[in-house]
Amino acid sequence: MRSVCSRAGGPYSRRGALCLAAAAAVVFLGSWVALHHGFYARDAIKDTAVYERYGEAMAAGEVPYRDFRPEYPPGAMPVFVVPALVGDDYERSFGWLMAACGVALVLLTAAALAALDAGPARFGAVLGFAALWPLALGPVVLTRYDLWPAALTVGAVAAFLAGRDRLGSGVLGAAVAAKIFPVVLAPLLAAWVWRRRGRRAALACGTIFLAVLAAAFLPFAALGPGGVGESLGDQLSRPLQIESLGAAFLVALHHVAGLGVEMAPGHGSQNIAGALGDAVGVAATAVQVAVLCVLWVVFARGELSRERLVRFAALALVAFVALGKVLSPQFLVWLVPVVPLVGLPAAATIAAALVLTQSWFPYRYWEYAREFDGTVTGLVLARDVVLVVLLVVLSRPGLGWLRTRQPGPPRRTPPAGPRS
Repeated sequence: MRSVCSRAGGPYSRRGALCLAAAAAVVFLGSWVALHHGFYARDAIKDTAVYERYGEAMAAGEVPYRDFRPEYPPGAMPVFVVPALVGDDYERSFGWLMAACGVALVLLTAAALAALDAGPARFGAVLGFAALWPLALGPVVLTRYDLWPAALTVGAVAAFLAGRDRLGSGVLGAAVAAKIFPVVLAPLLAAWVWRRRGRRAALACGTIFLAVLAAAFLPFAALGPGGVGESLGDQLSRPLQIESLGAAFLVALHHVAGLGVEMAPGHGSQNIAGALGDAVGVAATAVQVAVLCVLWVVFARGELSRERLVRFAALALVAFVALGKVLSPQFLVWLVPVVPLVGLPAAATIAAALVLTQSWFPYRYWEYAREFDGTVTGLVLARDVVLVVLLVVLSRPGLGWLRTRQPGPPRRTPPAGPRS
């Protein structure tokens, strides 16, 4: 029987890996069902009404960005329209579509583990996290579409880890078309291909990536250029959202030092109003971009290994989420497939961030948004600080699954040439 061999845990059979992945998928579905009951089912804050409006419009023949103006990228449209086409209960159909994306996320996480030559302990720990994390974050996952781009993102990472660079480039393009955040992985993966396979291979992968993006955006840009431009502009021009790190510090200063802050709704969120909020938002974006640039350069100039690629992919995603001017609860879904691949300390830290998020969202969100409740302010700030701590944890290679460099020859890289 062919084995999946681990550098840090002994051989693990393919059959064992498949059985464990299937079991994790079943447990994930159990977690999903549990989110519909008990205290999880109260005080929901849902986006499905917005998705349903978009889906029903498309089902009636309207063209996105021309006939109506969605705030999301074109790659999100399929998951909005499918529930409108397949059932009478949109929210229920959408929920099960997201459950399917969650199962795909679990299985693609298993594929990434196989490409990393993970042993039984690592398989069990990471897939256990992949199966149970919805219970830590709570019901927000039921009514947001972020499992779709998150599954595509881990699928792209798994493909690159397995040497399927062209496939990974196409999947990454689809992920960016679904939600913009995976673009932070593109410089890392471009450097990965260029240094391992050469400039021609990197250019080919870049062409595939851009072709997928063009296929997603250009038809809508041709039919409704104003709508596409408005959608992208709205996302880029969002103000300082109250759950972000910068906003949480301002609200904390409001409590301890009497700083004047005010909430103003807009862009589908609650934000810090005024010049101070604008200035902190600009500063947060500058820090976010600077940290990402440093990560891209450090990775491109360092050792090439699959473990290092995974670690820097997690770092880039966490930096984008933790340091930005917008930090909605569902953004943590983007982190859950990749961060646990790095090591137990990283998995424990992201788990703490998930639990802290659920401690106030959705149950006490409006106490924070409307009243700046002191207790909830502390919980929001604690969650944001934990995400910064996660950056530090991920920056320390000794805290990963492979604590020391293993002896012996490296895994042979397949020769350059066409890849599917």
